[in-house]
Amino acid sequence: MLKLVIGNKNYSSWSMRPWLALRANDIPFEEIFIPLYTDDKADKDRILSFSKAGKVPTLIDGDVTVWDSLAIIEYLAEKFPDTKLWPADRAARAHARAISAEMHSGFVPLRSECGMNLHRPVGAVALSDDARANIARIQEIWADCHARYGRQGPFLFGAFSGADAMYAPVVHRFRTYAIPVKGEAQHYVDAMMALPAFQEWTRDGLAETLLIDRFEDA
Repeated sequence: MLKLVIGNKNYSSWSMRPWLALRANDIPFEEIFIPLYTDDKADKDRILSFSKAGKVPTLIDGDVTVWDSLAIIEYLAEKFPDTKLWPADRAARAHARAISAEMHSGFVPLRSECGMNLHRPVGAVALSDDARANIARIQEIWADCHARYGRQGPFLFGAFSGADAMYAPVVHRFRTYAIPVKGEAQHYVDAMMALPAFQEWTRDGLAETLLIDRFEDA
């Protein structure tokens, strides 16, 4: 059985991405949880025992180890082609990969100023111009996908895809930081929040009791 090493569901947006890709497609896997930022050498050593990168998530498939969220999603798409983690149409598939890579490498101001924290009381914070530009760009992506593929289903490319796994944590950020969502982009937020796998991750995250001070002060 596949094994997925993850961090705290309350905080770990990177862990959420491949976890959703697996769970939303009913792919069996064993979940291995290692708490983050505990200053416990044993926890750090456990992470290093799975990946020399020293970070989560990490996917283990027999003698194959894959780290990095987007790399894991790519691996799952190849191993389980019937899940259609990438759209079948070549142009749509290229579009999905492009916006996934944009999320993977970009939006640093938004990530820094609005860290994922499911426990956080809902409320707005003052945001930089760069973070507001990130928010506008994300909503532009969502609205554009809805306009292009909305007739095929409620997600970015109709059916749930790897792109949705990559953008799912942003839905939580928008909710907890009371970021207004406009027009067609709201359809996407509603679809993600209704996804059973998204709801399961949220319930599990809210049930966690371990708090990380550096994230609770934000």
